[in-house]
Amino acid sequence: MTGYIVRRLMYGVMILIGVNLLTFVLFFAVNTPDDMARLAIGGQRVSADAIEKWKAERGYDKPLWINAQAAGAEKFTDTIFYERSVPLLTFDFGLSDSGRDIGWEIRERMGPSLALAIPSFVLGILASISFALLLVFFRTTPLDFWGVVLCVLMLSISGLFYIIAGQWLFAKVLRLVPYSGYIGGLDMVKFLALPVLVAIISRLGPEARFYRSLFLEEISKDYVRTARAKGLGERVVLFKHVLRNAMLPILTGTVSALPLLFMGSLIAESFFGIPGLGSYTIDAINGQDFSVVRAMVFLGASLYIVGLILADISYTLADPRVRFE
Repeated sequence: MTGYIVRRLMYGVMILIGVNLLTFVLFFAVNTPDDMARLAIGGQRVSADAIEKWKAERGYDKPLWINAQAAGAEKFTDTIFYERSVPLLTFDFGLSDSGRDIGWEIRERMGPSLALAIPSFVLGILASISFALLLVFFRTTPLDFWGVVLCVLMLSISGLFYIIAGQWLFAKVLRLVPYSGYIGGLDMVKFLALPVLVAIISRLGPEARFYRSLFLEEISKDYVRTARAKGLGERVVLFKHVLRNAMLPILTGTVSALPLLFMGSLIAESFFGIPGLGSYTIDAINGQDFSVVRAMVFLGASLYIVGLILADISYTLADPRVRFE
């Protein structure tokens, strides 16, 4: 297993280098530092002096790849690529275009993101699997039919509808929770209750329908008929045999999504005013702060690679027949 993990980590390093190069080309070659200065200062009627001053203050007045006027190794080190992209490989995110420490912002905002993402993730998985098992238990009955109809209806509705409808019903009409906001301590529960509920409902339709299909495929296999022939009850068959053998595709989606919980929810955090990494990214996009956007893209790619490795390792725990080769 150790050799397999080391090999996957080496592949991950190569992917991160590719992501770093690709994002640099997209952000600096396609969108030049002059364009970034005009967007940051505002409008096309910006003087050349103002553009040069903005670039000099942020180190964007240097060549992109090679500094022909420098000598020795500084031809490559005294460039925008070396100063802005190479440190990302050591997770040194540097300063944003507004002069703030991106690493400090990430550490400060990771807590609110996890406070929203962890209960949404755990409760969402439990609700989706439980609802799918309920439909399979009552398969070929009206409950199963209308349950599938409800799933299709829920997955057809945009997540924005659940957010707006939830704020209107629970915050404005019933006055059970605040519209938005976030504070630390135990009082955070009343601010996170509605976002967590909306997250669970919005993912219930697609996930429950997917899990129901997995369970129905497993329930028609020989080992399930053997279990029933031995006299086991339907609930024991579902929870002890069908659920366990359907875990591999479930783990693929859930475990690989775990590291991305650190990135926060872009839409939910913005609508509910939660100061997490999702709203940080949205604010950076709106403010044309490309340093923050590039850092978040690189962080997201790193966490996604870690998630895929964790998913591979979890296969051996769920099914001992799986071996690393």
